[in-house]
Amino acid sequence: MDISALVNQLSGVLDDQTYKASDVLAKIGSEEVVLEMIKLLEHPQDDSKVMAARTLGAIENNQSALDALLQAIDNNPAIAGELLVELEGFDLSAKYVPIFKYSLFGNFKVATVAQDLLDHKEFDITPRVIKKATKAWHHYENNVKHDEVFELKKVEVEEMLADLQAFVDSE
Repeated sequence: MDISALVNQLSGVLDDQTYKASDVLAKIGSEEVVLEMIKLLEHPQDDSKVMAARTLGAIENNQSALDALLQAIDNNPAIAGELLVELEGFDLSAKYVPIFKYSLFGNFKVATVAQDLLDHKEFDITPRVIKKATKAWHHYENNVKHDEVFELKKVEVEEMLADLQAFVDSE
């Protein structure tokens, strides 16, 4: 397989073959493919970044690309939700706090996807993780309008943090 030709199908003008190329690259799943997808996360066209994230999410040994994908999410607010969806294909066990922050500070789509990840992925929860999540919550709490939406979020988040603390205390 010509990896360069397949990567080229994910950059620039996307067509009918783009998804097929992404699937083939994901099946190849080599370190070379992962590195090429990480580079593609910095492509000037948003569609190419989304296709790189899609490919990475489908690669079995993709963990080395997780930080690059999180950085792409942070750097591309217009497509952050589309990129965040692809985190489903990663081991996020050590990334509770960044995902929690997306659920607080993200736009509707980002917050919704992040909350779904928090609800359905497994995370390594430690006292330090709870402390950092609580700090993020206090930052959010001190920097948003305290309206009805905030009050609903407050109940939800404080219950979630209490559940996490109870889990850690029971260990």
